[in-house]
Amino acid sequence: MTAPTAASWHRLAETSVLLDGFHALKHALRFGAEVPMAVTTDRQAALALAGELAPDVRDTLDALLTEVPEDTYRSFVPRPHPTAVAALAVRPAREGNLRKLAHTPRTAPVVVLDNPRNLGNAGAVIRLAAGFGATGVVTTGTLDPWHPTVVRAGAGLHYATAVERLTVEELPPGPVFALDPEGDDIRGLKLPDDAVLAFGSERSGLSAELRARTDHLVSLPMRPQVSSYNLATSVAMTLYHWSTSTAAPL
Repeated sequence: MTAPTAASWHRLAETSVLLDGFHALKHALRFGAEVPMAVTTDRQAALALAGELAPDVRDTLDALLTEVPEDTYRSFVPRPHPTAVAALAVRPAREGNLRKLAHTPRTAPVVVLDNPRNLGNAGAVIRLAAGFGATGVVTTGTLDPWHPTVVRAGAGLHYATAVERLTVEELPPGPVFALDPEGDDIRGLKLPDDAVLAFGSERSGLSAELRARTDHLVSLPMRPQVSSYNLATSVAMTLYHWSTSTAAPL
């Protein structure tokens, strides 16, 4: 890579989303991300991986990828990915995401993470939400859902669903079903397509503000003396329950 291109990377990085790894880039391209720059330490290996795992984006990657020395690649990413691929993408417009989240009627729920703390957990939830076709994922509190670690854990699937940070007062319309050990057993409930599914933080649970906004408290089946499920596991169980009672195809 020439020095001007390296300078271009660093300039773009200030306002772009880092796609860290082949799978993040693959998913972002599949869901319409604008990717002005992508690099790899081995074009041949990256294109071979695309041919094996993602032939639908191989030609796009062929035109997009620039091969760079390993030390240059390492200067672009905080933690080198095993696939040695990285890219910069344009973040979706907040206004567009807010319109998607607010639009009714919805055909799939919105997932709310109330004051989450763990970046990896947040990314795993976004990956799950994209897989189930959820309308979007909203976080409250200080965690940035577009942090590079979250995007890496989400495998670039931020581009497959609407991801934004909002206050509790700004949450999308719809009945709020919040997960809580004292709630009604989810197995006896039907979750509507326009539900707002809220999950408390990993340590402290639901905030007082979110609890006040809640319409229904819901609990997941759990063996006695087991303290809790991982956040992403709870979201997966809840979205699966919703999916089994809806006729809408993914």
